[in-house]
Amino acid sequence: MDTTTLIKKHHTQIREQVDVCVIGAGHAGCEAALACARMGLETVIFTVSVDSIALMPCNPNIGGSSKGHLVRELDALGGEMGKNIDKTFIQSKMLNASKGPAVHSLRAQADKAAYSAEMRRVLENQEHLSIKQAEVCEILTEDRKDDRSDTLASRQITGVRIATGGIYLCRAVIICTGTYLKARCLCGESITYTGPNGLQAANQLSSSLSELGISLRRFKTGTPARMDGRTLDYSKMEEQKGDEEIVPFSFSTDPDSIQKEQVSCYLTYTNEETHEIIRENLDRSPIYAGVIEGTGPRYCPSIEDKVVRFAEKERHQVFIEPEGLFTNEMYVGGMSSSLPEDVQLAMYRTVPGLEHCKIVKNAYAIEYDCISARELYPSLEFKKISGLFAAGQFNGSSGYEEAAAQGLIAGINASRLLLGKEPLILSRSESYIGVLIDDLVTKDNREPYRMMTSRAEYRLLLRQDNADLRLRKYGYQVGLVSKEDYEKVLKKEELIRQEMERLHTVIVGAAAKTGAFLESLGSEPLKTGCSLAELICRPELTYDLVAPLDPERKDLPRAVREQVNIQIKYAGYISRQNKQVEQFSKLEGKKIPADLDYDAVDSLRLEARQKLKEFRPISIGQASRISGVTPADISMLLVHLEKISGKV
Repeated sequence: MDTTTLIKKHHTQIREQVDVCVIGAGHAGCEAALACARMGLETVIFTVSVDSIALMPCNPNIGGSSKGHLVRELDALGGEMGKNIDKTFIQSKMLNASKGPAVHSLRAQADKAAYSAEMRRVLENQEHLSIKQAEVCEILTEDRKDDRSDTLASRQITGVRIATGGIYLCRAVIICTGTYLKARCLCGESITYTGPNGLQAANQLSSSLSELGISLRRFKTGTPARMDGRTLDYSKMEEQKGDEEIVPFSFSTDPDSIQKEQVSCYLTYTNEETHEIIRENLDRSPIYAGVIEGTGPRYCPSIEDKVVRFAEKERHQVFIEPEGLFTNEMYVGGMSSSLPEDVQLAMYRTVPGLEHCKIVKNAYAIEYDCISARELYPSLEFKKISGLFAAGQFNGSSGYEEAAAQGLIAGINASRLLLGKEPLILSRSESYIGVLIDDLVTKDNREPYRMMTSRAEYRLLLRQDNADLRLRKYGYQVGLVSKEDYEKVLKKEELIRQEMERLHTVIVGAAAKTGAFLESLGSEPLKTGCSLAELICRPELTYDLVAPLDPERKDLPRAVREQVNIQIKYAGYISRQNKQVEQFSKLEGKKIPADLDYDAVDSLRLEARQKLKEFRPISIGQASRISGVTPADISMLLVHLEKISGKV
């Protein structure tokens, strides 16, 4: 409905006029709203409860395998999540440290209450940003009047209406509703129509979206029970401590400022008795009884799914993790479930250390409305409606980190749209965020999407340790990174370059003393002289280990030393991937007009024609990744583009 018509019909007073409205204050909404406000746009963020800002309704941690990459990239671009977890973590670990640097990922346990409170404090004190506790029930649009040639949208955003009748006029809307849209929680036969943690669901917006021609689907996710930590026997579990040297998530955090005492997590396992109880009660699980309509995440299955799908496994890992410093609640990672309460208690009590556990909060599954992100451009703007953006689990993804990354990009691009600038679209060859968004908008994801290192083709280049070197420039260009922080990165780049050049010129002789030193490190003595760079290439040696052989070595920051070591040790592999990226970039650089008539492309197969019409890719590279589009189709498309550009 047009805004003017709505006001006349309901005699509604316009409450406020802003630039951007953000719907939802979860991890996506917080990043989106902060980005818009920090870029100078008057922004209001709506939430069904101000107590749910940056809520962690499931796992009490940030980061993890591949997700840690997303958080560090988000930080490099000027986001808030990395800074926030650095202030509120209670344990930190670098995962996969024994493997190659491409898969190193930072993970931190959060104090959930502190994390939410600190993010709320940041939002409340951000200039140009207002928080409003209200349910948005309608998106307001009108016939498009702008002259943008890069879009097929027939309508454009004018505002939103909240449940109390108030109207907020705006020029852009970002939907970040998470798992709240028409949400219902299931625990056995019990069904409650609420959002996560018993919070109010958002029940009215779905119908407005449908009226705008936006197709909705149902996804589901779940969470394990929370236990009273006083009732657990930790002596029967394996203690999991944090790292001795804590690495911050944020490139702006001083590492010395976060070295502190950490809490422990614990590891235990299910067993055959656990699995038997689950098998005997599968008929009472909403998942297997056909009650749940939504599709769940393949890579984060419930314990019921694990027992059924991996029947040959005798046990599954169970992680016992504290929810914070000022609560006894313990999170039971690896055992999410929708089984009835009595079954939950019985199965949990078969796990070593949980024999006398008391449940504080039952495990449950949650269903919610979301979209297929194929409706979006890579900028995260809807193809059908100019000025309407979306981010987070509403886009069919899972996880706090995936949500926050999308929220930041949506906020940046909504702001750039209103400022008359081109969107920021990160390539999958330069960031995990680029991989995430490209996968969402290009592939037909029929289950909640989870980021994994295996999804990134160029993961040796996209390491978590060099996110600032890759992306800080974009954060500076869009206005979210200060000149001071950007200059620090430029200085870091120069120090790395200088040190790498120097190491290739420092020659180490084959003296007996040198040979004895190398043998002490498990390395072969030298037969002839070689450069320090050549020594560092040996698998058993590192830049820091060979320091005694380098009298002219300067005292460099840890981050610089790390980059020097990685770039020298993996130089051949890095060079090979850079050449692959060059080929990839050629296809990404060939843009496709938004209004291209695919029916006019000669010899294009019917399936390819249908898929290209549906997805409306922005480049040949994106077109080539659409399922059902073959290399032959791409060749035909390239010929056609050359024809219409006058080259043939």
